[in-house]
Amino acid sequence: MTTNQGAEKAKVIEATNLVKNYGDRRAVDGISFTVHAGECFGLLGPNGAGKTTTFKMIYGSAQITSGELFVLGLNAKSHIQKIKSSIGVVPQENGLDPDFTALENLQIYANYFGIAEKAARDRAMELLSMMQLEDYAEKSIDTLSGGMKRRLTLARALISKPKLIFLDEPTTGLDPQARIWIWDELRSLQKQGTTLFLTTHYMEEAEELCDRLIIVNKGRTVAEGRPQELIESYVGREVVEFEIGPKEVEYFVSKIKDRFAYQVMRNRLKLFVRGQQTTRDAINEVSSQNVTMRKASLNDVFLKISGYELND
Repeated sequence: MTTNQGAEKAKVIEATNLVKNYGDRRAVDGISFTVHAGECFGLLGPNGAGKTTTFKMIYGSAQITSGELFVLGLNAKSHIQKIKSSIGVVPQENGLDPDFTALENLQIYANYFGIAEKAARDRAMELLSMMQLEDYAEKSIDTLSGGMKRRLTLARALISKPKLIFLDEPTTGLDPQARIWIWDELRSLQKQGTTLFLTTHYMEEAEELCDRLIIVNKGRTVAEGRPQELIESYVGREVVEFEIGPKEVEYFVSKIKDRFAYQVMRNRLKLFVRGQQTTRDAINEVSSQNVTMRKASLNDVFLKISGYELND
């Protein structure tokens, strides 16, 4: 994760009370946030929370019902075509054309930005080299692995050298090696000044990459901040968890409810170690149980919110 320091960066995205209705259904209900130049900003939430709709409004695939949205200083309601020409998008589905080679896919996409033929080829080869795909330039899309296709899709988003890139579940379905490789490339882009707007179901990915993020549900923001700040605020430093039977829940909760923040999830009780508390304090409460201890994570934050507030 890269943290911007010093004077406040320029505002790349400004969303104020964004609303999106589909008939009688409100998918986004008054979301507001700001994204600054050079940061990685995350938009998280469970399925159906409104994050994909918010994403689409920002990069122009869905119209705004009400609210204000400025992207790169442009009003998204009246300048969406200019915005589209200035951003890069990595959608959930690769959308690569199987009738063309990897190189041709990039060259064709470059045409949408009015890039001249020679410049388009040079840029495409540069990106293929960056993504370690130069040996596959003349290969058909069907011969590429899932990780290669994802890297090619990222290369396509970079063809016009955008300063703002939208990444919709960029590493879904990839093995750990490919995922880490893409993380490194995204960090490199950010160090070069590129602003990243990310949505992901992988909490470790958000924790690793995002400078700031919001968690949404039912179209509304339920948490906002830096990953570590959210972890400390909602969970603490460490988590001690152990298995319990359905008939033991009441007993153990009565023992710890006045001393520890906690969460019951199915057959597991999680104690959150905060402030002056120690893991030993928590373990002493459950010394006869099969106990696991670990560092608190953004995944704990997400599960704590989704286990209570999001299901109300």
